[in-house]
Amino acid sequence: MTVNRSQFTIHHSPPDSYRVTTPPHHMAAKNISILLVEDEENLHEALKLNLELEHYEVTGVFDGAEAIKAVQKEHFDVIILDVMLPEVDGITVCETIRLQGNEIPILILSAKNSSADRVLGLKKGADDYLTKPFNLEELLLRVQKLVQKSQQLSSRKPVEQIYTFGKNSIDFKALECTTKDGETITLTKKEIMLLKLLIENKNEVVTREKILQAVWGYNVYPTTRTIDNFILNFRKYFESDSRNPIYFHSVRGIGYRFTEN
Repeated sequence: MTVNRSQFTIHHSPPDSYRVTTPPHHMAAKNISILLVEDEENLHEALKLNLELEHYEVTGVFDGAEAIKAVQKEHFDVIILDVMLPEVDGITVCETIRLQGNEIPILILSAKNSSADRVLGLKKGADDYLTKPFNLEELLLRVQKLVQKSQQLSSRKPVEQIYTFGKNSIDFKALECTTKDGETITLTKKEIMLLKLLIENKNEVVTREKILQAVWGYNVYPTTRTIDNFILNFRKYFESDSRNPIYFHSVRGIGYRFTEN
C-alpha cells in the first residue's frame, strides 16, 4: 500500500479507503517507544509507517496475547490498542496491564463507537479512546499528549511500597493503610492512585486538572467535589484533627498538597 504523507485519514474498511485529508505538522522526540496492537494488516502497516515518520520507535504485534507478553518484557512509552483482537481482546489487555500495576498510557483505537464502549474502555484503564474511522492528525496529537504524560510519570520520584508518615502507613501494593488509631483499612484503587500522586509530589501543589487526568483518565472527569470527598476521607484516616490538617491540604481554587515535616 502506498501512503501519501502530506494528507491522510484512516478508515476502518478496505485498503482503498485510506485517503488523504489533513497534513500532520508536528515532530516527535527521538527514542520514544510505542507498542502498536492492531490485527488488521493494512491499517497496522499504515499506522506503523506514519508513527515512524514522526520518529517514534514502533513495535507491532497482531493479537492481545502478544501484547501482554511484549509489555512484560519491554518498556514502552505509549500503547495504541485495538479492541477486537485475536486471542485476547483489547479491553482485557488493558485491564491486565493495569492489574499488573503498569501505568503506561494507553490509547484505545476501535471501531466500537458507542458511548458505552468508550466508557468501558476508559473504566478498564485506558487514558484515551479514539474511534475508527479517524483522522491521522488527531491520532498523532493524542499520541503526543500521552507521550507527555508518560514522560511526567517517568520523572516522578518513586514512592516506596510501604510509606510511613507520623503514626500512619500506606501499603501501595496491598491497597491498605494503617490509620492514626492503628486501624487497618482497605483502600480503593482510586484512593491509592491519589495518595501516590500527592506523596510523589510532596510539599508541592497538585492541580485539580492533573489529579483528574492522572487518577480518572483522559476525558472522564468527575465533579471536583469527588476529589474533595477523597481528601476528607484521607483526613479522617490520617489526621489527628481533621479540621486542622497537617498532611492533606486544600489550596483554594488550585488543587491539593501533601506536606510532611
